[in-house]
Amino acid sequence: MLLVFVSAAWGSAFPLMKDLIHRLPVEDLLAERYLLAALTLFLIRPGCLRGLSRDTWINGGLLGLMFGAGQVGQAMALGSLPSAVSGFAVGCSVVITPILSLMIFKEPVRRRVWAGVACALAGMAVFTLVRGVEEHRISLLALGVTLAAAALYSGHTLLLGRLSERPTGFPAYALTVIQLFTIGVLTGCFAVRDGISLPVGLPDWGILLHLSVISCALGFLARSHAQAHLPAVPSQILMSSQPLWVAAIAVIWFHEQLGWGMVLGGLLMAGAMLLALPSRAQARGTERRRLLSVARRAAQVLASQRIKREDPLHLQAGVTPYIAKSACTDSSACPWQTRSLKGGAEPSLERLIERATRIVRANDPQGPGCCQSVTLLGRCLCDLMEESDQTHTTGLHRWFRSS
Repeated sequence: MLLVFVSAAWGSAFPLMKDLIHRLPVEDLLAERYLLAALTLFLIRPGCLRGLSRDTWINGGLLGLMFGAGQVGQAMALGSLPSAVSGFAVGCSVVITPILSLMIFKEPVRRRVWAGVACALAGMAVFTLVRGVEEHRISLLALGVTLAAAALYSGHTLLLGRLSERPTGFPAYALTVIQLFTIGVLTGCFAVRDGISLPVGLPDWGILLHLSVISCALGFLARSHAQAHLPAVPSQILMSSQPLWVAAIAVIWFHEQLGWGMVLGGLLMAGAMLLALPSRAQARGTERRRLLSVARRAAQVLASQRIKREDPLHLQAGVTPYIAKSACTDSSACPWQTRSLKGGAEPSLERLIERATRIVRANDPQGPGCCQSVTLLGRCLCDLMEESDQTHTTGLHRWFRSS
């Protein structure tokens, strides 16, 4: 429904722009339209650009650069092409999108979606070329530039779809503001060559506000949210239904005659929209993948907030003193003998003996089976425990800590 709203909002812009460009240069209209749209969203949420990651700024700028370059190229080529041919060439993005998706991301396109692409292309042909092309020489260079603009629009759709699938989150509002500002600056650099003209009169300002707030600000924001739930190719098919809304607005508000071309084109566009909608199984699969992505993200956040448990054994810091063999009367039975062995002063050895001691005490083994547990020196662990409990007069720390 959001993409249908986007298509209707963008479709309503064509009759209004067609009326306004007679009094305002098209490049000036584009720059003012996108800058005003970005400013509107920014004023609604002034803090939307705070604390954004570097990737968000880069991706937003790249999205705006792709769409803005397409807008500039389309505007430059419009003077050398009939409007019907220009509209059809831009509409070819519905065919370019699945081809780019297959070539770049190796994503297979279902037959149902290909059928929707064919219906959308046929509908655009009926709405544009079949309805008549005025006598105008077609420039191959201008046609190539317009097709390149259509390819940029397709790349914009694919990139937006990829960003919405990231498990790290998708700041749709901030991304929309960044790309609208980028498009406005890019089109403004193209328009400033011969000065900037502003609308004259309240009706023209009303048209500009509709183009900026409804078509651009709300349209781009709805598109960003919608593409998080629908793949790029079906999204492009749904958005290609703009000629259907243009024809409906022209008949309802501008009282144009309803011909067979409009009826046939409308039926083809409606069929393309129905074919673009995902099936129930595909919708469940998409929702399942989305839930798994959210679950992975939640697991990462919880893992980063987890408090690591500390080792309950607090070993003494500093250099461990070396005990000579002469410290004990019987050096072979001295429990500190391990200090003179290589690696015997390592804390890991004390921790190992401490844990072994706790296990033996917990099991409380008695009788001949007790001495089946021996230390690294080959002595009975129970004997060492008994000696350590009885020896407190040496002034040294106990070998076994009390549990």
